[in-house]
Amino acid sequence: MRKWTFLIIFLALLLGILYYISFGSYSEGRRAGFVLKLSKKGYVFKTYEGELRIGGLYDGEGTMNATEWAFSVASNNQEAIKKLEEAIATGQRASLTYEEKFFVLPWNGDTKFFITDVEVLRSGPGIMPYQNGVVPNPATPEDTTPRQTPADTTAVTL
Repeated sequence: MRKWTFLIIFLALLLGILYYISFGSYSEGRRAGFVLKLSKKGYVFKTYEGELRIGGLYDGEGTMNATEWAFSVASNNQEAIKKLEEAIATGQRASLTYEEKFFVLPWNGDTKFFITDVEVLRSGPGIMPYQNGVVPNPATPEDTTPRQTPADTTAVTL
């Protein structure tokens, strides 16, 4: 009787640990950038795999440093997939909320980073909103009118 009790407790603990490792996460966070690609992959377990370009600042030598970050999205998270496709189509930045899993498991996707929510970032300082993937023309009639600046009339004494 005592042997069976220990065996049941041991199996319950083992199953609990395996469940937590499989479905739990140990890190959560947000990353923002431009979504480069989103594709549906997998032989048996279909997940969406994508890449996000983060950064793009210039260093002193004139080269562009950008980091590409790979992520996965569950097939049943249709709201996040729709927002990611919108960010790709419009060329707007997106902020991705993710959970980092313990291990890469076949039914979770190709990466340890799983997207839980997506926010398409609308226009803000330094960000040009693109409608339907078309870049707006910056030259408008009011921008092409010549402007006169007043002449400097201050006298300089030597």
